[in-house]
Amino acid sequence: MRELFDEPAGQSPLDPQEAVRRHTRTPRRKRFYTSADVADADGGFSITLDGKQVRPPSGKPIVVPTRAIADAVAAEWNAQGETIDPLTMPLTRFANSVAEVTDRVDAVAEDVEKYLGSDLLFYRAGHPEALVAREAAHWDPVLTWAANELGAHFILSEGIVHAAQPPQAISAARGVFPADPWSVAALHVVTTLTGSALLALALLHGVRDPDQVFRWGGDKSGKA
Repeated sequence: MRELFDEPAGQSPLDPQEAVRRHTRTPRRKRFYTSADVADADGGFSITLDGKQVRPPSGKPIVVPTRAIADAVAAEWNAQGETIDPLTMPLTRFANSVAEVTDRVDAVAEDVEKYLGSDLLFYRAGHPEALVAREAAHWDPVLTWAANELGAHFILSEGIVHAAQPPQAISAARGVFPADPWSVAALHVVTTLTGSALLALALLHGVRDPDQVFRWGGDKSGKA
């Protein structure tokens, strides 16, 4: 099972774009199990293949925090045909990534924190007026939430001219980062996909829904 989701040395296990590129080049392995199931585990649930626990390349056990997520991961394994296609198993890949970073949650959080110094939401278009208005409509509420609820007051800039952010603002936003491996890993993935730690935090705290985050994260045109 390990070689199916193995990570190259030096590559972040939470980099979904690199994972897609790598697995596209990797020959598929034949299905070697009959069925996947969910079993109780210390701190949550584990995924089993014919009764044997699934483990990532590190060999560390995968513990899923909720039954619903565990059932969804098992469903990915059960949905495989004669060969196993990791590209159709996003939750499994994510679960493996979480297991890999359990011992370095702080380092992953620090990687997310770096985005707060040059977050996508800070750099605005100067024209056309329609784009300026759309960015304000979609991003200003997140910045307002960060200022009012987190005490994080960030500085905006037009174009790509760098604007140094107040350390107090970065510290305030960093202060509401989650601590558990699953939430930190999810925060990292959303941040890297959108280019915005603030959008990731807004999603985590229910200020924005997934459609709002991914529609206006990373693509300044606002197109889906």
